[in-house]
Amino acid sequence: PPLAGQNDSRNGWSIAGCWWKWKRNGHKANDRDSNATRRLDAIIVRTVPGVSKAVRWNSSFSGLAGQGWFLGFHTFTHFVKVSFFRGTSLRPVPPGGMDQDARWIDIHEDDLDKSQMATWTRQAAARPGWGKS
Repeated sequence: PPLAGQNDSRNGWSIAGCWWKWKRNGHKANDRDSNATRRLDAIIVRTVPGVSKAVRWNSSFSGLAGQGWFLGFHTFTHFVKVSFFRGTSLRPVPPGGMDQDARWIDIHEDDLDKSQMATWTRQAAARPGWGKS
C-alpha cells in the first residue's frame, strides 16, 4: 500500500486528505456517525504528527511512511468500526476481535472515549504497521 506522497490507483488506493472526501464521493453515513468520524479523525491528526491517510475498500486508513498502516476505520449505519492492525500489542487491548494481531472497537456518537482513543492511537503509531514498506 502507498504512503505519504505515493498514489497507486492501479490497485485501488487513493491518498485522501480526510474521510469526508470519501463521503462526498457518494458513500453513506448518517450525520450522527459523521460527527463521530470527524472527532476520530481529529484525534488521529492531533496525536500522530505527519500521519498519512488513504481510502480503499470504502475504509479510511492511517499510517506513517516507513512504518505502514496502524489503523483503519469504516463507517456503518449506526457506528464506526476502528481497527488497530497490531491491536493485541496495545494496552489495554481493544475489546473486539479474535485475529492473531488485529483488534477493533465500535464507536457510537455518544461513546467515543477521546483519551483512550488517543492512547491507543499513540501506541499503534509507535509500532510497525500493516503493509510496512
